[in-house]
Amino acid sequence: MYQHTNIENQNIPLPLGKVVCVGRNYAEHAKELGNEVPDAPILFIKPATAVVSLEHGFAIPQHKGNVHHEAEIALLISQDASQILAENAWSHVSHVSVALDLTLRDVQSKLKEKSHPWEIAKAFDGACPLGKWVHKDAISDLNNIAIELYKNGEQKQKGDSTQMITPIPELIAYMSNIFTLKAGDVILTGTPAGVGPLENGDGLLAKLDGQYEFPSKVI
Repeated sequence: MYQHTNIENQNIPLPLGKVVCVGRNYAEHAKELGNEVPDAPILFIKPATAVVSLEHGFAIPQHKGNVHHEAEIALLISQDASQILAENAWSHVSHVSVALDLTLRDVQSKLKEKSHPWEIAKAFDGACPLGKWVHKDAISDLNNIAIELYKNGEQKQKGDSTQMITPIPELIAYMSNIFTLKAGDVILTGTPAGVGPLENGDGLLAKLDGQYEFPSKVI
C-alpha cells in the first residue's frame, strides 16, 4: 500500500488521492511524437490505484506493446485548491518529487487514431511510479526545477520547468478551475523529450533539482 513519504523516510500525513496529469507540456516532447503543440493544457487523471513506489521498483504490463517512460516533476497538494489564482498556487503545494507517467504507447496510438480517451494507456494499475517527497523549501529555485532520467546508465531525458509551455503556477491554477484539488492529490507536470521503451530488468535513475537521486528498476 502506497503512503506519501519524504526523503527522510517519514510518513506525510495526507491521504493518497487522484493524480492529475498534463500532456504535451514540453514542446520538444510534442514534436518527438508528431503531435501539435496545444493551445491549452491537455489534462487527464490517473486513479490512486495507479500509484506505486518508485524506490521499490515496479512492474510493467506484459503483452500490451511498448511501455514508455515519461519522467515528470511531481507536486504534492497539501491544501485544497479550487478556482485559485496562479500567484497563490505554490501555497497549496508542500513537496516536490519525480514520477514516471508510464504509457502503453502502442495502445495510446490506436486510441488517438480513433479520438478515444487515453485512460487505458495511462491509468492502469502501477502506471505512476512515484518518488519520495522533497519539501519545496529545499528546492533551489521553484521557477527552474531540473529533472533527468537515466536508463541503464545512459541519460534519456533532461529538462527543467522553464521549458514548460504552461508554467507550474499557471498549470495548478488551470487545473483547480476545472476540478477541486484535494490535499493528498498529486500533479504531474509533463515530460521533456527523450521518452522511450522500458524492458524487464532495466535500471533507472531519476534526478531532481540536480541534487536528489531516485534509483529504481523494472522488476
